[in-house]
Amino acid sequence: MRLMITRPLEDAEPLAAEFAALGIETVTEPLLSIELTAADAPDLTDVQGLLLTSANGVRAFAALSSERRLPVYAVGDATARTAHQAGFEKVTSATGDVTALAGLVQEKCKPGEGVLLHVAGSKVAGDLAAMLALSGYQYHRVQLYHARKATALSPAGLDALKKGDIDGVVLYSPRTADSFVDLLTSAGATGCAERLHVFCLSDAVAVHAGALDWTRVVVAATPDQAALIKCVREMPPQG
Repeated sequence: MRLMITRPLEDAEPLAAEFAALGIETVTEPLLSIELTAADAPDLTDVQGLLLTSANGVRAFAALSSERRLPVYAVGDATARTAHQAGFEKVTSATGDVTALAGLVQEKCKPGEGVLLHVAGSKVAGDLAAMLALSGYQYHRVQLYHARKATALSPAGLDALKKGDIDGVVLYSPRTADSFVDLLTSAGATGCAERLHVFCLSDAVAVHAGALDWTRVVVAATPDQAALIKCVREMPPQG
């Protein structure tokens, strides 16, 4: 099997390495590029913990601040792993989505003990602020990066899709799914989807990918990278 990975380059490379260890070939086709926002280090006065909903948030914060002792509450294992690699000392993973992260915060943090600082990009999934406000938490979001959408598929990527050299596409977010659909449509190549499996991190991603007629839509059992890799590895052959 040969997969197209659509994640930003910083995230695509370690994912490709995991697939390579399983004997699965990949092609990297980033549909988003991550750009740090010009900003000062965030004000950490009265902050009791950092909420990190992506590895990009970890990298953006680490580029601006040397603080590594604050507790980190990460949305999933990939984000938590990036936080560990960046040197954060106390990292806990919600192993899920923002709803799971809100539950983790309610389990580990008390509303009166300080601000929860959410390091995020210009686009956020779910309404973490509202979830935490209902329980009386002080929440503050700081935008430290933004994701720039690709304006076209690369010539090599589009050629591989048209030739049938790609067996499946990996999609991690509704925004990326929308982008892939739009770029394939603008290239006049939506028919390529009929030969492709699409591997989606969540049901929400699958809904946004549903504009195309895929060979098979596969959704990870839980919204994390380990589950997505597992569903790729265990997918039965087309028959």
